[in-house]
Amino acid sequence: MGDISFGEIIVILVVGLILFGPNKIPEFARQCGRAVNMFKKGLKEGFDDENKSAAQPEKTEDKEQAPDAKDTKSLPHQ
Repeated sequence: MGDISFGEIIVILVVGLILFGPNKIPEFARQCGRAVNMFKKGLKEGFDDENKSAAQPEKTEDKEQAPDAKDTKSLPHQ
């Protein structure tokens, strides 16, 4: 189940030829090739960006630092 035989591939190609005609098939194949290349390029760029971000540690700045022992105004009164 799930295997496509040679005969089934021929039937699919013949139906495609009948539906689209001989002039549209090369154009359709070109567009499919471009779409696959764009998809691969996008995946590669995504992986490259991910690898770059993993290689560089993120710099985070703590705007809220722990209060100093001398600064008693910021501590809650009990």
